[in-house]
Formats: sequence, structure tokens, C-alpha cells
Amino acid sequence: MEASADAGAAAAAAAARTLRWAGRAGHLGGFPRAVVFAAVGAFAKAYASLLNTTTVHNADALLRLVSARPPGTPLLTVSNHMSTVDDPLMWGFKGFPTSDAKLGRWVLTAEDICFRNVVMSYVFRLGKCVPITRGSGIYQEHMNEALDVLVNGGWLHSFPEGKIAQDDQPIRRLKWGTASLIVRAPITPIVLPIVHSGFEKVMPENLFFGRRPPVPLCGKKIDIIVGEPIEFDMASLKQEAAMVPHDPSSVRKGWPTITPDGLDEAVQRWLYQKMSDKIQSVMERLRKKLLNLKQH
Repeated sequence: MEASADAGAAAAAAAARTLRWAGRAGHLGGFPRAVVFAAVGAFAKAYASLLNTTTVHNADALLRLVSARPPGTPLLTVSNHMSTVDDPLMWGFKGFPTSDAKLGRWVLTAEDICFRNVVMSYVFRLGKCVPITRGSGIYQEHMNEALDVLVNGGWLHSFPEGKIAQDDQPIRRLKWGTASLIVRAPITPIVLPIVHSGFEKVMPENLFFGRRPPVPLCGKKIDIIVGEPIEFDMASLKQEAAMVPHDPSSVRKGWPTITPDGLDEAVQRWLYQKMSDKIQSVMERLRKKLLNLKQH
């Protein structure tokens, strides 16, 4: 009983701290959100387009899907994660509607970094950030918030590697949360891969005695490449997953069955791994292409 009460109290405290109500479009008529997007958009434009040099390859693919995709069709962008300022600076390039609160993305963010107190929570909520609690799994309540964005035909951005890596290495094994959102969405989202480099120089993790600089650095070169949408034939994938032999002795986490398809945990695991591997492979090819473009 005491453990249950403690868990309930912790959940209530987390809910109070993350202020989901502040992220609603109608909060105070949308004025606070518009102010935050205007300010953050100006900041992103300044650092991406004025104080640093940004080159974007295939930007039209992103612009087209952000502003003119079919109504009700969700967009899920995925990218590598090189610094704490990837978002919003990656949207600050010339021609992108960075300050438009209606078109702006929702983004998955680390709760322990962005939602440390009520003030930070309020600002990040206004900036259309969804808190993700590290270690709480792909079926935590905040992932349901992210799913709601896709259900409503919105744009969600994810860093599926799950953490920052500033060394120029191949795309790491992806966490399953992004794949789970694709599977659970009633309309399969358009999945658009993006790979970038240079933000690790704008906000290095270990510049001053093992700490980040107080503000982003200037005079750096940022390169971004936007890929083409990754196709997922969900009907075929689900059928294939259902036919794959599964080990009954494997450890189960007690995941809920996904309706209406009746996907049990074993099927979900196969799907999430298969889809994550595909996204990782596409992102790695994109990373190599960007490296090649930078050398010519």
C-alpha cells in the first residue's frame, strides 16, 4: 500500500511539474506560444543564418511536407543528435518558417534536462516539447502524448538514438520508441530522415573544464541533409511479424496488446527492431552522403 501511494504521489508530482495544459494550442488564446516561437525562432535564425554558416541539402523536401502535406497526414522527422541546441537551430536556416507556431514541430525532449522546474516546464511546453522520462519505457504516459500529435495529423520530431554523441561515428542503434509510434499511429506517418553535422562545434559538450559554453559559439559551419520519406508497408510488416517464430522463454515487459490488430508483445518486438534497423540504415546512408558532399 505504501509503495503504491508513493508511486501515485510521484506520478502526481511529475504531472504537476510537466504542465501538460500549457502545451495546449488554446492556452491563453495561443498568445504565450506565439511569443515563445517568435523569440526562439529569432534565436535560431540568428545562430543558423547569421552567426554561423548553414548549408541545407534537399531543403524543399522538408519545406513541402511541413507546409503542404495532405490534411490529416502526420509527419515524423528523425535525426541524429549532436548537441543540446540541435533543436531549435536545425530549423533556423533561410526560408524555413521557424517562428510559425502553427506549423512548428512537436519534439521529444529529455524531462531531466528541459523540465527541471515549473518555469522551465512552462516555457518548453509553450515551445511544443513533449517530456520523455529516461528509463520509463516506450509505453510511458508521455509517449501517449507524442502519439496524440500523430493521431491529430501533426508534425513530431524525434532523436531516435536517444542521447547526444559528438564524435563523427556511424548512426548508433536506435531506441524503439520512434518505431512504436509509427506502429501505433492510426494513419502511418510520413517518416522523413535528416542528418546534420556542425552543431557539436556550436555547442561542444566539453569546452570549459568539461562543461558546455554558456551560449552557442559562432563562426562555425553547419551542414544538414534532408532525405526522402522512408516507406513502411505496415499491413505487410504486421503480417510478416505474425508469422515469425518467437521464443516463448524470452523476457516479457508486460506491454499492452495493440488494437485493433491484436499485436502482442513478441510481434511488437519484431516490428520495432525491424523498423528501427531500416531507419538506422537509411540515416547511415544519408550520413555518408553528407560526408561526401562536404568533401566536394
